[in-house]
Formats: sequence, structure tokens, C-alpha cells
Amino acid sequence: MQIISTRSEAIEATSAEAVLRGLAPDGGLYCPRSLSDMGVDYKQLLDMDFEAMAARLLCALLPSFSLEEMEELVHRAYAGKFETADVTPTVPVGEDTVLELFRGPTGAFKDVALSILPHLLTAAREKCHQKEDILILTATSGDTGKAAMAGFEDVPGTGIIVFYPQGGVSPVQRLQMVTQPGKNVQACAVMGNFDDAQTGVKKAFGDLSGAAALKEKGLVLSSANSINLGRLAPQTVYYFKAYGDLVRRGQIQVGDLVDFVVPTGNFGDILAGFFAKQMGLPIGKLVCASNQNDVLTDFLRTGVYDRNRPFFRTCSPSMDILISSNLERMLYLCCEDTQLIAHLMEELKQTGRYDVPAGLLIKLKRLFFAASCDDEQTKKTIGRVFRKTGYLCDPHTAVAFEAARQYKAACPDHHPVVILSTASPYKFPAAVAEGLGLCCEGDEFAHMEAIENHTGRPIPPFLGNLRQMPPLHEDVIPLSDMERYILEEARL
Repeated sequence: MQIISTRSEAIEATSAEAVLRGLAPDGGLYCPRSLSDMGVDYKQLLDMDFEAMAARLLCALLPSFSLEEMEELVHRAYAGKFETADVTPTVPVGEDTVLELFRGPTGAFKDVALSILPHLLTAAREKCHQKEDILILTATSGDTGKAAMAGFEDVPGTGIIVFYPQGGVSPVQRLQMVTQPGKNVQACAVMGNFDDAQTGVKKAFGDLSGAAALKEKGLVLSSANSINLGRLAPQTVYYFKAYGDLVRRGQIQVGDLVDFVVPTGNFGDILAGFFAKQMGLPIGKLVCASNQNDVLTDFLRTGVYDRNRPFFRTCSPSMDILISSNLERMLYLCCEDTQLIAHLMEELKQTGRYDVPAGLLIKLKRLFFAASCDDEQTKKTIGRVFRKTGYLCDPHTAVAFEAARQYKAACPDHHPVVILSTASPYKFPAAVAEGLGLCCEGDEFAHMEAIENHTGRPIPPFLGNLRQMPPLHEDVIPLSDMERYILEEARL
């Protein structure tokens, strides 16, 4: 399988090289040239447990690794690390099914991919005979940061710097990052929003890759964001896993279509669903659920991507994004025209917007339904879902529940619906408490206790214990200092 840059067919890489580099040298994203010819028979996967299924799918997407190698990497990544043996359980909620992706060590869906990425990177480093150590640069809108820091904690030959927007993540998300131990991990706030931090990381890749200062330290750059194919590939697994769960419970027959509703900001999680669909999984619609930062909703309806709009800080901060990096991969896979993608991305860089050709928009509308909601709707949905079903959800999952409601109203002939639940409700306790109608004063931990008392759902120990942990990472810098910070502060 060929892996190329979304912006140039001339830039090719093996899957191991793509995992190591993170970003293509022309600024594009590494992407399989095609996903439909991988030889994956989804029917053979449905009876497998999570680890066996993950090994088979990751071998198809990252063929530099043998099945035997991948089975070992998968086992090291997941065995005993999640609350449940099946890693990503599904739960019937009302007439729908919820795919719970927050049962990992940091309470967010990012754990699924970031538990295995460090193992993929170290194995890829050996395959490519790379002697230099790897410095991971990552921007986060909240959940990637902690999951990446936890995944890479004290991994030999790697260091990681996470940049997050000052005031742009929930207090609990921030505490998770700034209290993370590990001699090779750092978190740093930047004065801007997530898009600013992500743009700064991408610029650093362009400016610093091969820089003398990094060479002197024996370092090369890589990424733990979903711009890295090694971060994105593991996320395809839980779509197959959820489909298999529905078959085993008799909710569908093999071959029936299933619709997936995905809360997304950077477009990585829903892109993994598109990967699964292209690999043969019977997926009907992919429903893109956005918060008030609805740039993706507008794009999927009109074909016009325009980030020149107000930026809102919402109660679902992991989706507070106006530049959705992974959309670039989607556009390439739908048109297979790297020249067009390079042109569109240059338009976005220069003007902050682009329009896709009419034929491409038609393809996108066949694949996706888009919906959005504001904070008031989000909080009301948290309360409504709990009252009607007893299910407690975080604000991002609430956005997905509301998008599912809009989708089913607009498309009454829809297929069975699976809603992706992306984070523990206790990571956003103030918003959840308000949605439940609870009146409580105090800090985030007081809100957690109020939620626990009201719902009977226990506070996860790894979140409740944060109040006793000392902060270890308190740097705050302007955006203009990001490259200086990387060069001066990098440690392994």
C-alpha cells in the first residue's frame, strides 16, 4: 500500500516512515493512496476480541509491521490498561447505542490511539534504523494532551511537549496535564486558542525539522496529534468493534448499514469512521456533530470552508476548533487529486477560506450529515438524556445526542444509530452539573461530588485524586515564543 502526501503524489513513505515523521515535508498529511484495496474482510473480524481485531486492522493500515509484531504491540498497549477487557464497550441507550470511548486511563477517547502510538513509534524507529531521539510536538484542545503525556511518560528515546490554549480547556483537563509526572514530558500554555497552537506546531515542523539546534541535541520531530497516521489508524478499530457488538446482540444482521454520530472538531475521529467505511464496514451516514464553532457543519452543507468567523469558548472545549486539519485527508480520499488539495490548503492559508468543486460537494453530502448546537442546547441535552434514560454524558457526547436527534428528525428512514461518547462526564463537572439542574458552589471537585450524589455514578479515582497532586508544568508563553521554547526546553 502506497502512502503519499495529500499535497503531492511525489512524496511517498512507508507506513513506518509516516508514523515517525508525523507530517509530510510539504506540510501535507500522510495518507493511503486508497483504502478499498487492503484485502480486509470485515465479516472475519466480527467475532474477534478487541486486541485481535486491532492487530488485523492496524496491519492493513500500517503494513510495515507484521501481524506477529502488531499483536505484540497491541497487547502491550491495551492489556489491563482499560476499565473493561473489550476496551470500547457499547451500551444501549433508549433506541440508540452509545459507544463508550472513555474507559481508558485518562477518561477520553484519545486513550485508544495514544495507548499504542508510543509503541508504534519506538518500533518504527527501529525499523527505519533511526538513531536520533524523537521529540513529539502536540497541540491539544484538552484531551490529547493528557493522553499523550501519559502514553509517552518515560518512554525511552522520546520526549513530548504539549501546547494547550490558556483558558481554552476545562479546569479538570488542565489539572490532568499540569500534574502529569515523567522526566520526558512537558505541558505549556500558549496565549491563544487551539487553532493558534496547532498552527504554531505545524510551523515549528516546517521551520525546525533539520535545524542545527535540534541536530546538535540528536533530535527529530514527530507528532501525537491525529495529523500522525499512527494516531489516526487505531481509531478505526472501534467502529468495527461497535458493529460486531450490534451483530452479537442481534440488533442488526451482518451486512446491515449502521449510522454513526461523532462529536468532532479536528475531524480525526469521524475520519476514522470514513476509513472504516472505505475498508468495507457497512456504514450508512456519518453524522458530524459540532458545537457553536460550526465551521464543519457549514462546510458539509455548502462546500465553503470559512474560518473567518467568531471563535467561541464553549462548554465542549475539545471541539473549539476552526481549522480542522484532518479534513484535508478526507478531501484527498474523495477526489484523489493532490494538486487540488494543495491549491485548497494554500487558499485556506492565504484567505482563511476555500470552496470545493460542486462534484466533490455532492460526494460529501452522500457520506455525511452535519448538525450543530450551542451551549444552552448542550446542557439541556445532558439533563434530558439523564432524565429519559438514566445515561450520564459529558458535553461533547451531549452535542452528539442532539445531532442524532436532528438527524433522525430529518431522515426518518435512518439506519440503527451509534453515538460516540468521547469523554467522562467528570472531566467537565460544572457544565454537567448545570445540565442536571444542580445548584452547587465551589470548585470543580465540589461539582463532581454533587454529580456523584445526584446520579450515583462514582467519580473516577484518577480524576477525584487530582486535587491532591502538585502542579509540575506551569509555563505560559506567547505564540511567538513557541519555537524558542521548543529549542530551549526540550528534554528527554
